[in-house]
Amino acid sequence: MTALPDLFGQFPQPGRVEWIGVRPQRQGRLVSMRDVRAIKDVGLQGDHYGGGANGKRHLTLIQHEHLAVVARLLALRDKTPTVLQVDPALVRRNIVISGLNLLALKNKRFRLGEVVLEFSEPCQPCSAMEETLGRGGYNAMRGHGGICARIIEGGAIRIGDELVALDSAR
Repeated sequence: MTALPDLFGQFPQPGRVEWIGVRPQRQGRLVSMRDVRAIKDVGLQGDHYGGGANGKRHLTLIQHEHLAVVARLLALRDKTPTVLQVDPALVRRNIVISGLNLLALKNKRFRLGEVVLEFSEPCQPCSAMEETLGRGGYNAMRGHGGICARIIEGGAIRIGDELVALDSAR
């Protein structure tokens, strides 16, 4: 049997970048991009938030799979019984990752494209979720807000890049 501490480093597959967005202005809408440059100890080029929250929030990531959960919690549906996904720009996170549990990166460094990142804290929803997602948006996002990360090594991040865990951060 594998020891529990060893299990923390095992992932069934790498994650994948599905969407990238930056917010050029405070309280502005995120602008979708095909690629972005991550600047060490600062943030994403073109994003107004770089380095905020005492350097713990160089960029934010959210699980692609959680966008469908949030849509379901908000009872968003199209004309078929299929549940829609929430527009990534509305949840105000920079990068959408599929195929990997982001909370499992706690206390880890990870590579995303050319960039090395470090998990810094969970990304809690803010009151703006009520405005962007509608009534109940804040509570729908609770537990599904993603993570904040620090940029340890800068470089490019592109749609389709893999996210791979590296080691323990602390």
